[in-house]
Amino acid sequence: MELDKIIAISGRPGLFEVQVQTRSGFIAHSLVDGKRITASLRDQVSLLSEINIYGLQAEVPLADIFQNMLAHEKGALCSVKPKAPATDLEAYFFEVFQDYDEERVYPSDIKKIIQWYNVLVGKGLLVAEAAPAAESEAPTEEPTPTKEA
Repeated sequence: MELDKIIAISGRPGLFEVQVQTRSGFIAHSLVDGKRITASLRDQVSLLSEINIYGLQAEVPLADIFQNMLAHEKGALCSVKPKAPATDLEAYFFEVFQDYDEERVYPSDIKKIIQWYNVLVGKGLLVAEAAPAAESEAPTEEPTPTKEA
């Protein structure tokens, strides 16, 4: 999953994909409605790849949370609506990330994560990562016979 070019801009709804960086900012297009926007360096911009979620033990990258949600939902949109009551949002988030810090991760944060997940899944930008066991099994196939001289 490539979240390096996906950004959230404070004060603007939805997610954006960076197209071109300029001297005074950048040009991006909205993943929600496809409109092109310009953002200056003064805008508060967050790369999704740089966002971490507070856990009780350590901070967890947002990409890992998205992978947990993707596995939990089996690749479909989130079963909980972002406008659900706070108790429902917290219960769902506990299912996908049991170790989150309930005092520092607010229902509004969970709502935003669910909205972002739905946008990314809807655009096909979130795909399940291959299991490490499957990768390690592939190279251990039987070697092909070679001629000995």
